[in-house]
Amino acid sequence: MQTARGARGQAQAQGLVQPDFEAKIRDPRSLGWVASLARPLVFTNGVFDLLHRGHVTYLARARALGASLLVALNGDASARRLGKGADRPLNSLADRAAVVAALGMVSAVTWFDEDTPEALIAACRPDVLAKGGDWPVERIAGAPGVLARGGRVISIPFEHERSTTALVQRIRGSIAPS
Repeated sequence: MQTARGARGQAQAQGLVQPDFEAKIRDPRSLGWVASLARPLVFTNGVFDLLHRGHVTYLARARALGASLLVALNGDASARRLGKGADRPLNSLADRAAVVAALGMVSAVTWFDEDTPEALIAACRPDVLAKGGDWPVERIAGAPGVLARGGRVISIPFEHERSTTALVQRIRGSIAPS
């Protein structure tokens, strides 16, 4: 994942410090940092391209299931393979990670480039695996491994009918406001 090193260097030269949330963005290639997260650990994943009320409500509900929340973002190529549109994600992985990391309920943010986060879930060994209500438990990647270790897998019902795809269509004027 690329960071804005040039902008960061300029900010430091002006006496500005790196925002605290940047430390929540963690590299998935070495997972030693996972041990520092409080247990029970909740794991969730998604694209989180344009955050909306549905996303933040879902993340707050997921965080309430444990002592810490780890959010794994689809890498840009992984997100494109989901079929949400040729121009998605709209925001780069680095930008999406920064925005999600800035949320108070999020303990750490990482990413995966595969089609599913199944290997990352197995490596992180969460106590709780959470996904949105559009995912039945039996279809959630990584669920069998979490359940086999005595963990829980939760499909959190939607509370607000929001969709990034619908939001993008509305911005582009292709659907009427709801």
